[in-house]
Amino acid sequence: MRLFFIDQKPLHLYSLSIIPLLLVSTIDDSHAASYAINPASTHIRFAIERFRTSATTGGFYDIKGQLQYDPILRTGDISLIIPIDSLNTGNPSFNNSLTGPDFFDAKKFPSARFKSTKWYFDQNKRSPQVTRVDGKLTLHGETHPISLTATKFDCYLSPSLKKDVCGGDFTATIDRTKWNINKFGWFGLTKNLNLNIKVEAARL
Repeated sequence: MRLFFIDQKPLHLYSLSIIPLLLVSTIDDSHAASYAINPASTHIRFAIERFRTSATTGGFYDIKGQLQYDPILRTGDISLIIPIDSLNTGNPSFNNSLTGPDFFDAKKFPSARFKSTKWYFDQNKRSPQVTRVDGKLTLHGETHPISLTATKFDCYLSPSLKKDVCGGDFTATIDRTKWNINKFGWFGLTKNLNLNIKVEAARL
């Protein structure tokens, strides 16, 4: 058998010696982590203009889901499950109207879902910051793309949980008629919903 030598070592022995190094390097380069959404600290607040004057506000709560985030490789993935009957505007009568069959129709469509498709980061090489998250929103039986603008997003070691936590704030505006939610135009409600999304997730 013919052997080739590198630095006085047979080539096949040299190859075997670098395999563990390659495996270690691969492990060290992977910084992906999985996180569980904290329902107590995650909510989606919305505002909808009424007669183009004051805005009616409310929110969705008890949101569940998962987050995967890798700031080194600049990748992320988030999925959220939003229970429609958690809607609260502070007005029980209006809550019933919005969750009823003429608007969100919670009985027929009990939850909405968001699944990200792409994360965007700035050009900071040492500490890249999330700037935008694109994804698909399933609501009222319809699925359409939306973009979330990140106003802040970061991860830290929580002294109370004693584990890594990631959290941030996002904004978006959606046209509710794209999801076939067309009612209450006569009530002065505009078609646009302005969303403010707060997310917090703890590492698994």
